[in-house]
Amino acid sequence: MTGAPWRWQANYRIITIEEDYIMITDLKDMRNIGISAHIDSGKTTLSERILYYCNKIHAIHDVRGKDGVGATMDSMELERERGITIASAATNVNWKDHEINIIDTPGHVDFTIEVERSLRVLDGAILVLCSVGGVQSQSITVDRQMKRYHVPRIAFVNKCDRSGANPYRVKDQLIEKLGLNAVLMQIPIGLEDKLEGVVDLVEMKAYYFDAGADHLGLRVEEIPAELMDEAKSKREEMLDTISMNSEELMEAMLMDEVSVELIKKVVREETIALRLCPVFMGSAYKNKGIQPLLDAVIDYLPCPSDVHNYALDLDNNEKEVELPSNEDLPPVVLAFKLEDGQYGQLTYIRVYQGHIKKGDELYNTRSRKKFRVGRLVKMHAASMEDINEAGCGEIAALFGIDCASGDTFCDPSLNYSMTSMYVPNPVISLAIEPVDKKAADNMAKALNRFTKEDPTFQTYVDPESSQTIIRGMGELHLDVYIERMKREYKAEVKVGQPEVAYREAITQRADFNYTHKKQTGGSGQYARVAGYIEPLTPSEDGEQKDYEFVDEVKGGAIPTEYIPSCDKGFQSAMKKGALIGFPIVGVRCVVNDGAWHPVDSSDMAFQTAAIGAFKEAYEKAKPAILEPIMKVEVTGPSEFQGNIFGSINQRRGMIVSSTEDNNQCQVIAEVPLSEMFGYSTVLRSLTQGKAEYTMEVAKYGKVPSSVSEELKKKYEEKRKAEKK
Repeated sequence: MTGAPWRWQANYRIITIEEDYIMITDLKDMRNIGISAHIDSGKTTLSERILYYCNKIHAIHDVRGKDGVGATMDSMELERERGITIASAATNVNWKDHEINIIDTPGHVDFTIEVERSLRVLDGAILVLCSVGGVQSQSITVDRQMKRYHVPRIAFVNKCDRSGANPYRVKDQLIEKLGLNAVLMQIPIGLEDKLEGVVDLVEMKAYYFDAGADHLGLRVEEIPAELMDEAKSKREEMLDTISMNSEELMEAMLMDEVSVELIKKVVREETIALRLCPVFMGSAYKNKGIQPLLDAVIDYLPCPSDVHNYALDLDNNEKEVELPSNEDLPPVVLAFKLEDGQYGQLTYIRVYQGHIKKGDELYNTRSRKKFRVGRLVKMHAASMEDINEAGCGEIAALFGIDCASGDTFCDPSLNYSMTSMYVPNPVISLAIEPVDKKAADNMAKALNRFTKEDPTFQTYVDPESSQTIIRGMGELHLDVYIERMKREYKAEVKVGQPEVAYREAITQRADFNYTHKKQTGGSGQYARVAGYIEPLTPSEDGEQKDYEFVDEVKGGAIPTEYIPSCDKGFQSAMKKGALIGFPIVGVRCVVNDGAWHPVDSSDMAFQTAAIGAFKEAYEKAKPAILEPIMKVEVTGPSEFQGNIFGSINQRRGMIVSSTEDNNQCQVIAEVPLSEMFGYSTVLRSLTQGKAEYTMEVAKYGKVPSSVSEELKKKYEEKRKAEKK
């Protein structure tokens, strides 16, 4: 560069520097989006088409890898074999002079953390829906995650070429089931096998997707005469919906002076404010509707500077600080995902403020360590390209950084922390055992990597049985990790019986008055704790707390400094229940009296007294065993509805609702997790492989007395065996 030194400008980033040539792009020309949906709605197929139309790839490949290649975004061998997305994958494309960073996320609820952390760093999203299945169980979960992180979304009704396709019904379901203000921006030209294209209700043009030598181009025509009345009617509906919060558009409608620019401006404002969900349609597999969807991403989803992001100032009592999208300010970066590959640890980052370059010094506010930025890359699924700097709003990756998922990196002059993402608790456990010494070493390496990458995958060694236990979100989740151990680490393991994360709880109030007294030479131990324990009722919003401690001690019966010791003792006692050895939940512990000794009382004495008091009261409080109850959604042909009902009833399930549409039935039930093992095989055989199901944790419920007795018996046998 010649002349005056280059100065960073707010809202701008340098993309390339070639000798004296500088290309600058406004932050308004950038989009960070995610593609999320229910299983098998066509997310990865849509991603593949977006890559193709943006000239990132030069051939379209099938998701299930039948052509020996597989979809670009499913780079893992297991993903191509199973035809599912396991890990979210990032890429970036250019469309009409705009840069779009895309993250393709999994649909299975077992890999929900991948969706969670992706939505945490994205500015907008495409919610993909099947035109036949409509709003399904995982669509509801994904929508809940989007609302949690205030992510604006546009909906894409996919598979309009399938038999039974009905995008109008899907739009109604978005309103009824998700509570979104959904509005059709297009109507289809034909449906099912007659799908030819879509009518754009903003431009009032017909789009056909059969132009060019390879029939993958876009052809714009006038609206067919037979669709004109419907198009005008739907356009009126659209204008009525989007003008609800815009006086400018209402005035223009009254004056009959509605311009395309004004409609796009209002739709963009309403979408970013989360008051509107524009609905588009097409068929990703048949290459229809992709180009208008990309235009919608540019027109309606936010750029980094449209979104308000906040950090907590750790030097100022965690005061909330807004992070403007400004290149001039010191950098603030969030590490949202880790991957341990052949070149070392890869840390995916999102730059929220400032910019980072190779050689820059950054500060990890959690570990309080400084480090230098070494290799900096842009990701394209499994491949990467080296870059010299990452600007504001960018999603990139760093190599060789020792950190954890959710860490914040700042300029050393700052001490900020970004809010972390929501991590659901694991619900299923498996015991694994290596077959030999070599497998044991490799298994340890694999577990170390997987637990670092995935916060919902946990591992520990059971102190009683000395078994290695892995915990996860479902059978598929653990199955995938065991398979990856074998393939990627050559760690052969034997798998034990799946273990459900049971809990214990009390069913009534019980008093305690426990004295801990121990006298050995010198000062002894003395503490008395009195009070009661009672079941905790859920709050008004339905949230159930696991534990609550209440101090009602008066007159200094227990000195203030020993009250936290009682709290610690109760919490320690709740880690393992007496019935089957699982944690105790839903208990309020109230201390209202006690006694102490000026010499013999201590922190440890009161902790021990609290543990003894809890055990004494626990037996009197009629403890019960709780089990995780799953919300199970089964979808399949109506002819097999009876078989589906029967299979759920056999598993102690309770059917919540059942709907039929287009010869497809959807059954929602609540079933104990312990009864769901192996259900996928049973369901396939009962429905000739035509039904599928998803499940997620709904609540904890009391186990029947017969099951409770059996669990207690097994626990006693296990304890006796360990004593021998």
